[in-house]
Amino acid sequence: MSYYLISDNKTFAFSAENPTGERAGGSRGGDCTKLRPNIPIQPGETITLVDTDGPGTIQSMWFTGYVGHSFILRIYWDHQPHPSVEAPISAFFGSAYDENFQDREGRYPVLNSSMILVAPGRGFNCYWQMPFHRHCRITMENRGSETHELYYIITGCKGELPENTGYFHAAYRQEHPVQKGRSYTILDGVQGKGQFVGVTLATGMNGNNTCWVEGEARMYLDDDQYPSIHYTGTEDYFGGSYGFGNDIHIRKYQTFSGLYSGMYAIMGDNEAFYNGQQRFLLYRFHIADPIHFEKNFRMTLDNLGWTGPRYDDYTSVAYWYQTLPSAPLKPLPNDSDMIMK
Repeated sequence: MSYYLISDNKTFAFSAENPTGERAGGSRGGDCTKLRPNIPIQPGETITLVDTDGPGTIQSMWFTGYVGHSFILRIYWDHQPHPSVEAPISAFFGSAYDENFQDREGRYPVLNSSMILVAPGRGFNCYWQMPFHRHCRITMENRGSETHELYYIITGCKGELPENTGYFHAAYRQEHPVQKGRSYTILDGVQGKGQFVGVTLATGMNGNNTCWVEGEARMYLDDDQYPSIHYTGTEDYFGGSYGFGNDIHIRKYQTFSGLYSGMYAIMGDNEAFYNGQQRFLLYRFHIADPIHFEKNFRMTLDNLGWTGPRYDDYTSVAYWYQTLPSAPLKPLPNDSDMIMK
């Protein structure tokens, strides 16, 4: 939807101040007042943030609060019984290390991409366009043991959509650690026609004295036995090269955050290049180059170093658009097993 074209679309916004998303449904408190800036979510409680009929499009989502892997974001399209999006809020926004959200220099890392912005102080911003024909429901579950307050605003518009509009999906995966000698699965089980549009990844090194970025990314289209898209290294797929730093001259990792790819945060001893228990946050969004598939899609990523297979910790969220109905997502692990250490 072009921001400069005048149309008959109708804007809506759901927030703690306007939980129904109705026109003129916000605070009645007047100027300079805060009546309900957040909503507390009790342990085990699921709150509905958006419940609205279509056709329409979710255009942006903003969240903040001391929430992390225990808060589960789910999005349901057109009354499907299972969610098309299911992921911890921190991992959905490429920040799976929510308990250690300061980088190696003691600062909040900033993810500054076209689709996701993570601003200092846990400002989670999403700009994925999420169209729906009939209905949209967005929920947040607290699987933790403490009550936390959630701040949010979700905006969009109502308006007609093309018949070939795809539905946004996001799936969480983890292996702590990756099974040594086997590829890590970013995404599989997709059923339908669509396009893969990206992934966020958190990695944690287990073991010293070797690189971890030689793992190759492979994308399998439809029922193909072998990959059609095959990257030669992990840093290559995420837009970098030579281990995200010049290991001949500088011998130090260097972060970057671009429109479509980045390695935007490092936790741990940055001075120990290829030697130390570092943790990394990466992303790659296929906005300029979506990966089209007709029936199904699968993506894997090797966990590989110079000396061979590794056993590092991997956590990821994959993003794609597809037709409905879609297959159910894999169940999430237990809350205690999802912590990135």
